[in-house]
Amino acid sequence: MSRKNLNIGLFGFGCVGYGLYEVLEKTPGLKANIRNICVKDKNKTREIGAENFTYDKNDILNDEDINVVVELIDDADAAFEIVVAALKKGKAVVSANKKMIAEHFTELLELQREYNVPLLYEAACCASMPIIRNLEEYYDNDLLESIEGIVNGSTNYILTKTFAENLSYDAALKQAQDNGYAESNPILDTGGFDAKYKLLILLAHSFGYIANPNDIYNIGIDNIGKLELKYAREKGLKIKLVAQAFKTPQGTLSAFVIPKFVGSDDRLFTVDDVFNGVLTKTSFADTHFFVGRGAGAHPTASAVLSDISALSYDYRYEYKKIYQEENLLLSNEVALKVLLRHKKEEAESLKEYFDTIEESYANHDSGYITGNISLENVKALHSGNPAERSFILLNVEKEKETLAHESLIEAN
Repeated sequence: MSRKNLNIGLFGFGCVGYGLYEVLEKTPGLKANIRNICVKDKNKTREIGAENFTYDKNDILNDEDINVVVELIDDADAAFEIVVAALKKGKAVVSANKKMIAEHFTELLELQREYNVPLLYEAACCASMPIIRNLEEYYDNDLLESIEGIVNGSTNYILTKTFAENLSYDAALKQAQDNGYAESNPILDTGGFDAKYKLLILLAHSFGYIANPNDIYNIGIDNIGKLELKYAREKGLKIKLVAQAFKTPQGTLSAFVIPKFVGSDDRLFTVDDVFNGVLTKTSFADTHFFVGRGAGAHPTASAVLSDISALSYDYRYEYKKIYQEENLLLSNEVALKVLLRHKKEEAESLKEYFDTIEESYANHDSGYITGNISLENVKALHSGNPAERSFILLNVEKEKETLAHESLIEAN
Protein backbone atom coordinates (compact mmCIF):
# COMPACT_ATOMS: atom_id res chain seq x y z
CA MET A 1 0.00 0.00 0.00
CA SER A 2 1.54 3.30 -1.09
CA ARG A 3 1.73 6.34 1.14
CA LYS A 4 -0.21 9.52 0.49
CA ASN A 5 1.65 12.81 0.26
CA LEU A 6 0.69 14.94 3.25
CA ASN A 7 0.76 18.73 3.32
CA ILE A 8 0.54 19.82 6.94
CA GLY A 9 -0.85 22.98 8.45
CA LEU A 10 0.55 23.26 11.97
CA PHE A 11 -1.09 25.25 14.75
CA GLY A 12 1.32 26.07 17.58
CA PHE A 13 5.09 26.06 17.67
CA GLY A 14 6.03 25.52 21.30
CA CYS A 15 8.20 22.68 22.57
CA VAL A 16 6.12 19.95 20.92
CA GLY A 17 5.62 21.88 17.67
CA TYR A 18 9.34 22.47 17.28
CA GLY A 19 9.99 18.85 18.28
CA LEU A 20 7.66 17.71 15.49
CA TYR A 21 9.43 20.01 13.02
CA GLU A 22 12.76 18.44 13.99
CA VAL A 23 11.60 14.82 13.71
CA LEU A 24 9.89 15.45 10.36
CA GLU A 25 13.17 16.86 9.04
CA LYS A 26 14.80 13.53 9.96
CA THR A 27 12.10 11.29 8.38
CA PRO A 28 12.00 12.19 4.67
CA GLY A 29 10.51 8.82 3.77
CA LEU A 30 7.23 9.84 5.36
CA LYS A 31 6.31 12.11 2.42
CA ALA A 32 4.96 14.72 4.83
CA ASN A 33 5.93 18.36 4.87
CA ILE A 34 4.85 21.31 6.98
CA ARG A 35 3.43 23.80 4.51
CA ASN A 36 2.47 26.53 6.97
CA ILE A 37 2.61 27.21 10.72
CA CYS A 38 0.06 29.39 12.51
CA VAL A 39 1.19 31.12 15.73
CA LYS A 40 -0.22 33.92 17.86
CA ASP A 41 2.74 36.01 19.05
CA LYS A 42 4.35 37.99 16.23
CA ASN A 43 7.18 39.25 18.44
CA LYS A 44 8.43 35.94 19.82
CA THR A 45 11.88 34.81 18.70
CA ARG A 46 11.67 31.35 17.10
CA GLU A 47 14.10 28.65 16.04
CA ILE A 48 13.26 28.94 12.32
CA GLY A 49 12.71 31.87 9.99
CA ALA A 50 9.62 34.12 9.97
CA GLU A 51 8.79 33.05 6.39
CA ASN A 52 7.53 29.74 7.82
CA PHE A 53 4.76 31.36 9.88
CA THR A 54 1.35 32.93 9.52
CA TYR A 55 -0.77 34.70 12.12
CA ASP A 56 -4.11 34.06 10.44
CA LYS A 57 -5.69 30.65 10.96
CA ASN A 58 -7.59 30.95 7.68
CA ASP A 59 -4.33 30.83 5.74
CA ILE A 60 -4.24 27.17 6.76
CA LEU A 61 -7.94 26.34 6.94
CA ASN A 62 -8.69 27.77 3.48
CA ASP A 63 -5.61 26.31 1.78
CA GLU A 64 -6.96 23.49 -0.38
CA ASP A 65 -3.50 21.96 -0.76
CA ILE A 66 -3.24 21.35 2.99
CA ASN A 67 -4.84 17.97 3.73
CA VAL A 68 -3.73 17.52 7.37
CA VAL A 69 -4.09 19.93 10.27
CA VAL A 70 -1.92 19.30 13.34
CA GLU A 71 -3.18 21.16 16.41
CA LEU A 72 -0.64 21.68 19.21
CA ILE A 73 -1.87 24.71 21.16
CA ASP A 74 -2.58 25.01 24.89
CA ASP A 75 -5.97 26.76 24.72
CA ALA A 76 -8.62 24.00 24.65
CA ASP A 77 -11.41 26.30 23.48
CA ALA A 78 -9.37 27.75 20.62
CA ALA A 79 -8.19 24.24 19.73
CA PHE A 80 -11.79 23.04 19.48
CA GLU A 81 -12.67 25.84 17.06
CA ILE A 82 -9.68 24.99 14.88
CA VAL A 83 -10.39 21.24 14.87
CA VAL A 84 -14.08 21.71 14.07
CA ALA A 85 -13.28 24.08 11.21
CA ALA A 86 -10.64 21.71 9.81
CA LEU A 87 -12.92 18.67 9.92
CA LYS A 88 -15.70 20.60 8.20
CA LYS A 89 -13.20 21.56 5.48
CA GLY A 90 -12.52 17.85 4.93
CA LYS A 91 -9.01 17.94 6.39
CA ALA A 92 -7.67 15.12 8.55
CA VAL A 93 -6.67 16.29 12.03
CA VAL A 94 -4.03 15.29 14.57
CA SER A 95 -4.32 16.72 18.08
CA ALA A 96 -2.52 16.36 21.41
CA ASN A 97 -5.11 18.34 23.38
CA LYS A 98 -6.62 15.87 25.86
CA LYS A 99 -8.80 18.49 27.59
CA MET A 100 -10.39 19.56 24.31
CA ILE A 101 -11.01 15.97 23.21
CA ALA A 102 -12.42 14.90 26.57
CA GLU A 103 -14.79 17.85 26.83
CA HIS A 104 -16.11 17.46 23.27
CA PHE A 105 -15.76 13.75 22.58
CA THR A 106 -19.30 13.15 21.32
CA GLU A 107 -19.26 16.21 19.06
CA LEU A 108 -15.90 15.26 17.57
CA LEU A 109 -17.09 11.70 16.98
CA GLU A 110 -20.13 12.98 15.07
CA LEU A 111 -18.05 15.39 12.99
CA GLN A 112 -15.71 12.59 11.90
CA ARG A 113 -18.70 10.55 10.84
CA GLU A 114 -20.53 13.41 9.12
CA TYR A 115 -17.58 14.71 7.11
CA ASN A 116 -15.87 11.33 6.64
CA VAL A 117 -12.48 12.54 7.88
CA PRO A 118 -10.26 11.13 10.64
CA LEU A 119 -9.18 12.73 13.90
CA LEU A 120 -6.20 11.02 15.56
CA TYR A 121 -4.91 11.87 19.05
CA GLU A 122 -2.40 9.29 20.26
CA ALA A 123 -0.30 12.09 21.77
CA ALA A 124 -3.22 13.13 24.00
CA CYS A 125 -2.70 10.00 26.13
CA CYS A 126 0.68 9.02 27.55
CA ALA A 127 2.86 10.88 25.01
CA SER A 128 5.24 8.34 23.41
CA MET A 129 3.35 5.23 24.54
CA PRO A 130 1.00 3.88 21.81
CA ILE A 131 -1.88 2.91 24.07
CA ILE A 132 -4.87 4.15 22.01
CA ARG A 133 -3.83 2.32 18.84
CA ASN A 134 -3.39 -0.89 20.83
CA LEU A 135 -6.78 -0.52 22.50
CA GLU A 136 -8.35 0.05 19.09
CA GLU A 137 -6.63 -2.76 17.23
CA TYR A 138 -5.45 -5.47 19.63
CA TYR A 139 -8.23 -5.47 22.20
CA ASP A 140 -11.18 -5.07 19.87
CA ASN A 141 -12.15 -8.76 20.16
CA ASP A 142 -10.75 -9.66 23.59
CA LEU A 143 -12.86 -8.95 26.67
CA LEU A 144 -11.09 -6.13 28.46
CA GLU A 145 -11.67 -6.28 32.21
CA SER A 146 -9.57 -3.38 33.48
CA ILE A 147 -7.08 -0.68 32.62
CA GLU A 148 -5.01 1.27 35.13
CA GLY A 149 -1.85 3.24 35.15
CA ILE A 150 0.29 6.30 35.59
CA VAL A 151 -0.78 8.57 32.74
CA ASN A 152 0.67 11.93 33.85
CA GLY A 153 4.43 12.37 33.64
CA SER A 154 4.54 15.66 35.56
CA THR A 155 3.05 14.29 38.77
CA ASN A 156 5.11 11.12 38.51
CA TYR A 157 8.26 13.24 38.25
CA ILE A 158 7.25 15.23 41.36
CA LEU A 159 6.42 12.11 43.37
CA THR A 160 9.65 10.42 42.29
CA LYS A 161 11.71 13.39 43.46
CA THR A 162 9.98 13.49 46.85
CA PHE A 163 10.94 9.84 47.43
CA ALA A 164 14.27 9.46 45.62
CA GLU A 165 15.80 12.76 46.68
CA ASN A 166 13.64 13.56 49.72
CA LEU A 167 12.68 16.90 48.16
CA SER A 168 9.73 18.88 49.45
CA TYR A 169 6.64 19.00 47.26
CA ASP A 170 7.31 22.66 46.40
CA ALA A 171 10.95 21.99 45.43
CA ALA A 172 9.99 19.00 43.28
CA LEU A 173 7.24 21.01 41.58
CA LYS A 174 9.69 23.82 40.79
CA GLN A 175 12.09 21.30 39.23
CA ALA A 176 9.24 19.96 37.09
CA GLN A 177 8.40 23.50 35.97
CA ASP A 178 12.04 24.36 35.27
CA ASN A 179 12.36 21.23 33.11
CA GLY A 180 9.21 22.05 31.15
CA TYR A 181 7.21 19.12 32.55
CA ALA A 182 4.69 21.29 34.45
CA GLU A 183 3.06 24.61 33.63
CA SER A 184 3.47 27.80 35.67
CA ASN A 185 -0.08 27.07 36.90
CA PRO A 186 0.28 23.32 37.44
CA ILE A 187 -3.17 22.47 38.85
CA LEU A 188 -4.25 20.70 35.63
CA ASP A 189 -1.53 18.14 36.37
CA THR A 190 -1.22 18.19 40.17
CA GLY A 191 -4.98 18.26 40.73
CA GLY A 192 -5.46 15.07 38.71
CA PHE A 193 -7.46 16.75 35.94
CA ASP A 194 -5.03 15.90 33.14
CA ALA A 195 -5.12 12.25 34.21
CA LYS A 196 -8.92 12.37 34.30
CA TYR A 197 -9.15 13.71 30.74
CA LYS A 198 -6.84 10.95 29.55
CA LEU A 199 -8.84 8.32 31.42
CA LEU A 200 -12.02 9.58 29.75
CA ILE A 201 -10.44 9.06 26.33
CA LEU A 202 -9.13 5.63 27.32
CA LEU A 203 -12.62 4.66 28.56
CA ALA A 204 -14.06 5.25 25.10
CA HIS A 205 -11.45 3.07 23.43
CA SER A 206 -11.34 0.42 26.18
CA PHE A 207 -15.00 -0.11 26.99
CA GLY A 208 -16.91 2.01 24.47
CA TYR A 209 -18.16 4.28 27.25
CA ILE A 210 -18.32 8.01 26.51
CA ALA A 211 -18.17 9.88 29.80
CA ASN A 212 -18.44 13.53 30.68
CA PRO A 213 -15.50 14.93 32.68
CA ASN A 214 -17.78 15.44 35.69
CA ASP A 215 -18.65 11.73 35.68
CA ILE A 216 -15.10 10.74 36.68
CA TYR A 217 -13.87 11.71 40.13
CA ASN A 218 -10.28 12.87 40.49
CA ILE A 219 -8.07 13.53 43.49
CA GLY A 220 -4.60 14.92 42.78
CA ILE A 221 -1.28 14.96 44.60
CA ASP A 222 -1.34 18.63 45.67
CA ASN A 223 -2.55 17.83 49.19
CA ILE A 224 -0.25 14.90 50.07
CA GLY A 225 1.46 15.61 53.39
CA LYS A 226 4.37 14.42 55.52
CA LEU A 227 2.28 11.84 57.37
CA GLU A 228 1.41 9.94 54.18
CA LEU A 229 5.01 10.10 52.95
CA LYS A 230 6.24 8.74 56.30
CA TYR A 231 3.67 5.92 56.15
CA ALA A 232 4.87 4.97 52.65
CA ARG A 233 8.54 4.98 53.58
CA GLU A 234 8.00 2.90 56.72
CA LYS A 235 6.15 0.24 54.73
CA GLY A 236 8.43 0.25 51.66
CA LEU A 237 5.77 1.76 49.40
CA LYS A 238 5.71 4.52 46.80
CA ILE A 239 2.87 6.90 46.03
CA LYS A 240 1.71 7.14 42.42
CA LEU A 241 -1.16 9.05 40.85
CA VAL A 242 -3.16 6.23 39.26
CA ALA A 243 -6.05 6.41 36.81
CA GLN A 244 -8.12 3.26 36.59
CA ALA A 245 -11.26 1.81 35.12
CA PHE A 246 -12.68 -1.70 35.45
CA LYS A 247 -15.83 -3.73 35.03
CA THR A 248 -17.50 -4.70 38.30
CA PRO A 249 -18.99 -8.17 38.94
CA GLN A 250 -22.40 -6.61 38.26
CA GLY A 251 -21.36 -5.58 34.74
CA THR A 252 -21.10 -1.87 35.50
CA LEU A 253 -18.02 0.31 35.11
CA SER A 254 -16.04 2.13 37.76
CA ALA A 255 -13.51 4.83 36.85
CA PHE A 256 -11.54 7.33 38.95
CA VAL A 257 -8.18 9.01 39.51
CA ILE A 258 -6.76 8.75 43.04
CA PRO A 259 -3.18 8.63 44.44
CA LYS A 260 -2.24 5.07 45.32
CA PHE A 261 0.32 3.30 47.50
CA VAL A 262 2.16 0.75 45.36
CA GLY A 263 4.49 -1.96 46.62
CA SER A 264 7.50 -3.61 45.00
CA ASP A 265 5.25 -6.40 43.65
CA ASP A 266 3.25 -3.86 41.61
CA ARG A 267 4.43 -3.25 38.03
CA LEU A 268 3.88 0.48 38.54
CA PHE A 269 6.44 0.54 41.39
CA THR A 270 9.37 0.89 38.97
CA VAL A 271 7.69 3.49 36.74
CA ASP A 272 9.50 6.64 37.88
CA ASP A 273 10.49 10.10 36.69
CA VAL A 274 8.43 11.30 33.69
CA PHE A 275 7.59 7.78 32.55
CA ASN A 276 4.04 6.51 32.18
CA GLY A 277 2.94 2.92 32.70
CA VAL A 278 -0.38 1.27 31.87
CA LEU A 279 -1.62 -2.21 32.80
CA THR A 280 -4.43 -3.92 30.92
CA LYS A 281 -6.21 -7.09 31.98
CA THR A 282 -8.33 -9.17 29.62
CA SER A 283 -10.33 -12.37 29.88
CA PHE A 284 -8.06 -14.32 27.54
CA ALA A 285 -4.63 -12.66 27.36
CA ASP A 286 -4.47 -11.83 31.09
CA THR A 287 -2.24 -8.79 31.74
CA HIS A 288 -0.12 -6.59 29.48
CA PHE A 289 2.16 -3.78 30.60
CA PHE A 290 2.98 -0.68 28.55
CA VAL A 291 5.67 1.80 29.59
CA GLY A 292 7.14 4.89 27.93
CA ARG A 293 8.02 8.54 28.41
CA GLY A 294 4.95 10.56 29.36
CA ALA A 295 6.27 14.11 29.08
CA GLY A 296 8.70 16.14 27.03
CA ALA A 297 8.85 17.61 23.54
CA HIS A 298 10.30 14.70 21.59
CA PRO A 299 8.23 11.90 23.22
CA THR A 300 5.01 13.81 22.50
CA ALA A 301 6.20 14.75 19.02
CA SER A 302 6.92 11.06 18.33
CA ALA A 303 3.26 10.22 19.01
CA VAL A 304 2.12 13.05 16.74
CA LEU A 305 4.50 11.75 14.09
CA SER A 306 3.03 8.26 14.48
CA ASP A 307 -0.45 9.65 13.81
CA ILE A 308 0.79 11.56 10.77
CA SER A 309 2.38 8.36 9.47
CA ALA A 310 -0.88 6.48 10.03
CA LEU A 311 -2.79 9.14 8.06
CA SER A 312 -0.46 8.60 5.12
CA TYR A 313 -2.05 5.12 4.91
CA ASP A 314 -5.59 6.49 5.43
CA TYR A 315 -5.83 5.10 8.96
CA ARG A 316 -8.69 6.16 11.21
CA TYR A 317 -10.15 5.03 14.51
CA GLU A 318 -13.06 2.68 14.01
CA TYR A 319 -14.44 3.10 17.57
CA LYS A 320 -15.47 -0.55 17.54
CA LYS A 321 -16.28 -0.71 21.26
CA ILE A 322 -18.55 2.34 21.04
CA TYR A 323 -20.51 0.95 18.13
CA GLN A 324 -21.01 -2.40 19.87
CA GLU A 325 -23.47 -0.48 22.10
CA GLU A 326 -23.11 -2.45 25.30
CA ASN A 327 -25.07 0.28 27.15
CA LEU A 328 -22.74 0.15 30.13
CA LEU A 329 -23.42 2.08 33.33
CA LEU A 330 -20.86 3.96 35.40
CA SER A 331 -21.03 3.26 39.14
CA ASN A 332 -19.59 5.23 42.05
CA GLU A 333 -20.51 2.54 44.59
CA VAL A 334 -17.31 0.53 44.48
CA ALA A 335 -15.52 -0.52 47.68
CA LEU A 336 -12.08 1.04 48.19
CA LYS A 337 -9.47 0.45 50.84
CA VAL A 338 -7.86 3.82 51.62
CA LEU A 339 -5.72 5.78 54.02
CA LEU A 340 -7.49 8.99 55.06
CA ARG A 341 -5.33 11.65 56.69
CA HIS A 342 -7.34 14.07 58.82
CA LYS A 343 -7.20 16.65 61.60
CA LYS A 344 -7.02 15.02 65.03
CA GLU A 345 -10.38 16.32 66.24
CA GLU A 346 -12.21 14.87 63.19
CA ALA A 347 -11.32 11.24 63.84
CA GLU A 348 -14.54 10.00 65.43
CA SER A 349 -16.91 11.81 63.08
CA LEU A 350 -15.07 10.45 60.02
CA LYS A 351 -15.17 6.81 61.13
CA GLU A 352 -18.89 6.55 60.44
CA TYR A 353 -18.19 6.90 56.70
CA PHE A 354 -16.15 3.67 56.70
CA ASP A 355 -17.63 0.19 56.32
CA THR A 356 -14.70 -1.35 58.19
CA ILE A 357 -11.66 0.19 59.90
CA GLU A 358 -8.31 -1.59 60.03
CA GLU A 359 -6.08 1.02 61.67
CA SER A 360 -6.42 4.38 63.37
CA TYR A 361 -3.55 6.66 64.39
CA ALA A 362 -3.24 10.20 65.75
CA ASN A 363 -0.43 12.54 66.80
CA HIS A 364 -0.67 15.97 68.39
CA ASP A 365 -2.52 17.62 65.46
CA SER A 366 -3.42 15.03 62.81
CA GLY A 367 -4.00 11.35 62.22
CA TYR A 368 -5.06 8.73 59.72
CA ILE A 369 -7.64 5.99 59.30
CA THR A 370 -7.20 2.96 57.05
CA GLY A 371 -10.18 0.87 56.06
CA ASN A 372 -12.88 0.12 53.52
CA ILE A 373 -15.06 2.93 52.20
CA SER A 374 -17.20 3.51 49.11
CA LEU A 375 -16.06 5.86 46.38
CA GLU A 376 -19.28 7.80 47.01
CA ASN A 377 -18.21 8.46 50.60
CA VAL A 378 -14.68 9.38 49.50
CA LYS A 379 -16.22 12.01 47.25
CA ALA A 380 -18.39 13.34 50.08
CA LEU A 381 -15.47 13.64 52.50
CA HIS A 382 -13.02 15.04 49.99
CA SER A 383 -15.38 17.72 48.70
CA GLY A 384 -16.38 18.68 52.25
CA ASN A 385 -12.95 19.70 53.54
CA PRO A 386 -10.22 18.90 50.99
CA ALA A 387 -7.56 21.20 52.45
CA GLU A 388 -7.44 19.23 55.70
CA ARG A 389 -7.85 15.72 54.30
CA SER A 390 -5.87 13.48 52.00
CA PHE A 391 -6.87 10.14 50.46
CA ILE A 392 -4.37 7.54 49.30
CA LEU A 393 -5.65 4.31 47.80
CA LEU A 394 -4.46 1.03 49.29
CA ASN A 395 -6.57 -1.39 47.25
CA VAL A 396 -9.78 -1.76 45.24
CA GLU A 397 -12.23 -4.52 46.11
CA LYS A 398 -12.92 -5.46 42.48
CA GLU A 399 -14.00 -9.02 43.18
CA LYS A 400 -16.41 -8.35 46.03
CA GLU A 401 -20.02 -7.38 45.69
CA THR A 402 -20.37 -3.62 45.51
CA LEU A 403 -22.53 -1.83 48.04
CA ALA A 404 -26.29 -2.13 47.92
CA HIS A 405 -27.20 1.39 46.84
CA GLU A 406 -25.84 1.78 43.32
CA SER A 407 -25.16 5.26 41.90
CA LEU A 408 -25.40 4.87 38.14
CA ILE A 409 -24.80 7.24 35.23
CA GLU A 410 -26.21 6.39 31.81
CA ALA A 411 -23.66 6.01 29.03
CA ASN A 412 -24.00 8.57 26.24
